[in-house]
Amino acid sequence: MLHSFFLAVVLAAVHSVAGARAIEPAARTLTVGDGVEIPLTRYAAPGERALLWLPSESGILEQERHLAARLAGRGVEVWLADLHGAYFLAPVESSIDRVPAGDIAQLIAHVRRETGKRVHLVAAGRGALLALRGARAWQREAHAGPLGGVVLISPKLFAETPEPGRDGDLVPVVRASDLPIFVLQPAKSPWRWQLDRTAPALAEGGSDVYLRILPDVRDRFYFRPDAVAQEDLMAQRLPGLIRQTLPLLAAYAGKPRRPPAQVEAGAPAPPGKRERTLREYKGDPRPPPLGLEGLDGRVHGLDDYRGGVVLVNFWASWCPPCVHEMPSMQRLKEWLAGRPFTILAVNMAEERETIEAFLRDKVNVDFTVLLDRDGRALKRWKVFAFPTSYVVDRRGRIRYALFGAIAWDAPDVIAKMEELLAE
Repeated sequence: MLHSFFLAVVLAAVHSVAGARAIEPAARTLTVGDGVEIPLTRYAAPGERALLWLPSESGILEQERHLAARLAGRGVEVWLADLHGAYFLAPVESSIDRVPAGDIAQLIAHVRRETGKRVHLVAAGRGALLALRGARAWQREAHAGPLGGVVLISPKLFAETPEPGRDGDLVPVVRASDLPIFVLQPAKSPWRWQLDRTAPALAEGGSDVYLRILPDVRDRFYFRPDAVAQEDLMAQRLPGLIRQTLPLLAAYAGKPRRPPAQVEAGAPAPPGKRERTLREYKGDPRPPPLGLEGLDGRVHGLDDYRGGVVLVNFWASWCPPCVHEMPSMQRLKEWLAGRPFTILAVNMAEERETIEAFLRDKVNVDFTVLLDRDGRALKRWKVFAFPTSYVVDRRGRIRYALFGAIAWDAPDVIAKMEELLAE
């Protein structure tokens, strides 16, 4: 049953609390499943709620320990579960699938028993799947009490990042969850543009879903080594943001919950990283419409460049791999100068002034930059990661595509472009 989809617009500023007391964490272990010992760190607090913080694919981070201490200082108890240490997991996305959902349910029971408080789950990135699977396992146990809800920070809910032009598959548990859920989604993220799919899918199983877009920050904003000032500020605000979600979730915590009886296992995330290379395109070769205004004030469409080879590149100034590959794109353009080759660099929803300042101060390129102000082109072209690139041949067919950055002036890439130009 599809329940209502809720959009929470929280306008109050979040300020740090002066004089918040320092919290001394307490270490312990919980034996679950087949004798697995899970290291736990408890940040006790007198409030009525307890958070069980589950790791992302990166494991429990030092920054999350600081966040836990700050939350406890504001009256919200936090338990950190070191699942990577317990199961000897590598910090990769596929590791998440090796944690039994029943063990997460035992963690929930332990925190509830030790504290006497209603438990909320918190997870970021791929750890969102741990939270959803564990919550579902808990709900399906006899006499399990209600959960306070789930807070997901920039959740990764697709089975894998699909090849360019293909629809991504959501992990089945997304549609099989019946929970109060609050999603904190950074604005500078490709996942922000998938919310029109992920939010209704979460609600499909009965969940009540709140959203909040976090402006001016990227995924992993609270632990990025290259964090900018806005991200440092949002990281400081994150404990308050999480605390704000709890009363909103509590309003739906007592609602009867009946998660779907069965859910298919779904394909696990592929181990490690894929090789970045320009691959032959296997999807529909007919490119979607473009029709975007450029920084030059003109509207550019692919028909304007029929008879030539076009590199369509989706990028953003806040995306380090995008920035890294742009000089090589410029060198490719210069190598093919005088031949019918064009680069159309589609910027993702940034202000014109931001783009112009970036091009003036950070990179030296002169290819055409287009403005996708509302993300419509990104959705039409099925972009799930930045950068994503398509190469359109002289007859207007997509021939190559990839997501991720490459050296566009590498000999093998130049050879592919010259082959297309010779057709």
